[in-house]
Amino acid sequence: MKNIMIALLFWNSCVAFAEKQIILSAPQLYNLGVKIGKLTAIKSVPLMDAPAQVSIPPENEYLVSSSHAGLVNKIYVSTGDEVKKGQLLAIIQSPEVLAEQRHHLKSINDLKLAKTKLIRDEKLFKEGVIADRRWLQTKSNYQVFLAHYNETEQLLEISGMSQQNIRTLEKKHKMSSQLKVVAPISGVILQRMVTAGERVDALGALFHIASLEKLWLDIRIPQQRIDQVHLGDKVKLEGVNIQAQVFLLGKNVDEENQTVLVRAVVKSGGNLIRLGQTVSVKITQTSHSPMFKVPNSALAQFKGHNYIFVRNKEGFEVKMVQVLGRDEHGTIISAELKQGTPIAIRGAVALKANFLGLGGGE
Repeated sequence: MKNIMIALLFWNSCVAFAEKQIILSAPQLYNLGVKIGKLTAIKSVPLMDAPAQVSIPPENEYLVSSSHAGLVNKIYVSTGDEVKKGQLLAIIQSPEVLAEQRHHLKSINDLKLAKTKLIRDEKLFKEGVIADRRWLQTKSNYQVFLAHYNETEQLLEISGMSQQNIRTLEKKHKMSSQLKVVAPISGVILQRMVTAGERVDALGALFHIASLEKLWLDIRIPQQRIDQVHLGDKVKLEGVNIQAQVFLLGKNVDEENQTVLVRAVVKSGGNLIRLGQTVSVKITQTSHSPMFKVPNSALAQFKGHNYIFVRNKEGFEVKMVQVLGRDEHGTIISAELKQGTPIAIRGAVALKANFLGLGGGE
């Protein structure tokens, strides 16, 4: 008989719970120690914490090298300096630069002579004085000298001479052995590899420059949890007002630590972090369903489901919710409710026990 009574009590409790309504008077509510609060809506749910390193896009960094061998005569910048595009970084004395300038001036003279001959033979050809073969040969020679002129001009540009300096050289025929090294981009000098008085080889590295206008966060996620991360997820730094967004999910797993690269682009607050810095980030996700953060004490469990108690005139409505995340500060839930809805934020266990007639306890 006792077992039958327990079974009937449990069956009645399940039916009552399914009805989702608790009728309580004010004294009963007071005796149960229930505290009422309001639902607080949130826009995103924390997904996980992970380590990250600040990096930059490859197109925003540049390794400045010497186009010719020579002696470093003067250096104008050092590590940490901010520079503008075209700013003078160093001067190198190079005999090879003199040779290129000489070749360019010679190509100008050769082109002038070829053009003079082209004009003369064109006139003679039209008058029938010279044969087709000679006219074709003259045009071919002119194209060869024109190509040589363009080649020597491009070599001077590669060596660091501007168009204005090249035109000045062509006009005044004044050569210089100075090779001017200028910044190819605006940014910061991350590393200086040479000192004044040092001899450098052709293509020798001189400076490492990077533009810090765009920063990335390279995040390492355990491969077991990579399926939880999606493109567009938000990334925040704890205690720092920085906003970033995931735009890349790696396709391979690091063999050493079994992590997958997740990359986020910093949208705001980039001035608060530095290139190469290791930081701790929190990945969050947004949801189209209404989400709220409630105290852990506001939830009750029954038969594997989570419930909260919504205050109404009769007492409380039992509302099933989906738990999205939980920590020591509270639980994030999803439910079809509105911001500010009154709920029991303390005493949920007592409400459940009273409702089921169990006398307390989970």
